[in-house]
Amino acid sequence: MKATIHKIRSSKIVLTKAQLLRSELQSKKLSFFMEAHNGISAKIVEQAGFKGIWASGLSVSAALGVRDNNEASWTQILEVLEFMSDATNVPILVDGDTGHGNFNNMRRFVKKLCQRNIAGVCIEDKIFPKTNSFIEQNQPLATIEEFCGKIKAGKDSQIDESFSIIARVEALIAGWSLDEALRRAEAYHRAGADGILIHSKQNKPNEILDFKKEWGNRCPVIIVPTKYFRTPTKVFQDAGFSMVIWANQNLRSSITAMRKTSELIRKKQSVTEVEDQITSMEDVFDLTENQELRKAEEKYLYKSENTYRSVIIAASRGKKLSNLTKDKPKCMLDIRGKPLLRRLVSTMNKNGINDVSIVRGYKKEKINFPSLKYFDNERFDETGEAFSLFCAEKKLKDNCIISYGDILFRRYILEALMAAEGEIVVAVDALGEGRDYMKFDRKVDLVQCSRKFTGNYLLERETVFLKKVSNKLSARSVHGEWMGLIKTNKLGSKIISDQLKRMKTAKKLEKSNLLDVLNNIIKSGHEISVIYLAGNWLDVDDAYDLAEARNFTP
Repeated sequence: MKATIHKIRSSKIVLTKAQLLRSELQSKKLSFFMEAHNGISAKIVEQAGFKGIWASGLSVSAALGVRDNNEASWTQILEVLEFMSDATNVPILVDGDTGHGNFNNMRRFVKKLCQRNIAGVCIEDKIFPKTNSFIEQNQPLATIEEFCGKIKAGKDSQIDESFSIIARVEALIAGWSLDEALRRAEAYHRAGADGILIHSKQNKPNEILDFKKEWGNRCPVIIVPTKYFRTPTKVFQDAGFSMVIWANQNLRSSITAMRKTSELIRKKQSVTEVEDQITSMEDVFDLTENQELRKAEEKYLYKSENTYRSVIIAASRGKKLSNLTKDKPKCMLDIRGKPLLRRLVSTMNKNGINDVSIVRGYKKEKINFPSLKYFDNERFDETGEAFSLFCAEKKLKDNCIISYGDILFRRYILEALMAAEGEIVVAVDALGEGRDYMKFDRKVDLVQCSRKFTGNYLLERETVFLKKVSNKLSARSVHGEWMGLIKTNKLGSKIISDQLKRMKTAKKLEKSNLLDVLNNIIKSGHEISVIYLAGNWLDVDDAYDLAEARNFTP
């Protein structure tokens, strides 16, 4: 069975991960590998610029909540390693403890590592189950003959010829002599080890420097300066070591950070004081490559003709709400325990619309829901709705629902709009017909249509077309109020997109609203269909609307 080889291009040469590890081991320049213990920490190590990852047995075990005494089985360790390997492109050198048993366990472990594109494994010459090297207790070692058998079994079992097996000599840890450490290293090298890791728990590097001086350059030598970390790395470079492994610092730093955060949140019973000290949700999504998934969905995911996306315009402050919108846009005002915008998005989701884009502006940082796409109108204070919609113009394709960000409506309204036929369809509240809106101290999006609402089942099956939408229509010509909802099909989305581009070219986009966009589309010869509905929606424009909204259940 052949190993799955992940290839990385380096100028003209294509190297596997295992070959990259070999290159680091054999380089005359000192190499540095950094500890990781799961997929996300492995990604962070790679992004930090390290040439490779040390999959620490201590760190992986601790992250699983168990001791570094082979309490996690090799199959559980293997599952973590698979996620780490899939998440990164740099080589991973695994801390393989004692090989997780005898020679037979070693054979299977090596095969499984190769299959998961792991570059190499380091095994230590202790007996199974192992004890962590820095715990002050007796450290029993395996016989040289037994350990050499494991090395040979591993080398005979690797299915990637470049896979590396590193022999970790624990003689100095166990209190044995330098001569014993050298004797063991020589035997392991002859058994086929691709490198030697010489370990020490002294606070100074004397032991390992003496070892390297005696050892010379027979094969690459790796060190782990957990205890003698104050030693300048130039000392290691001058001594001719091949690699330095920083073996547990990521785990330890994460414990410090998580403990501090948890204690502070418990004490304050709030996350306010920690939010500006921790990484953002966007950073988490970037690390886990959510954008790649979105691109893949665009390429591979089947979309039926009934699949919709949505663009919600939520860039304005809502000045009529005065101090209520001093620190947040009106779309984020609380409506019975949830922000208005969250309720609107929830209505979209319940109707099967999960591709939702928000156009932000005023206090944009306050709008930060996960799993939504965001477009920012940085000029929200000097531009209108048309300009905000243009900020998300690239989302105007296929079936789309365009909505204001300050409206609430019953779910059936959206269902009816999505079921209506037409390239562009607007939802109109027919209850407003005949009312003199000029008496109200507010702008209302009034509509004049090809005919009024009749309530007659047969007549209402005939298509009604929009003739004009305006804040200034006489009571006689008003057939209803536009709800702030538009539905488009593929062609309708293109019509609106093209109209926005024409208005931009004509330098009429910045000060225009959506009423101007709709009226211009009608003037250009395109038809806009109307679906009449009756109430059960709300435009939150002032404090009176807000009070009413808090008694409204979408």
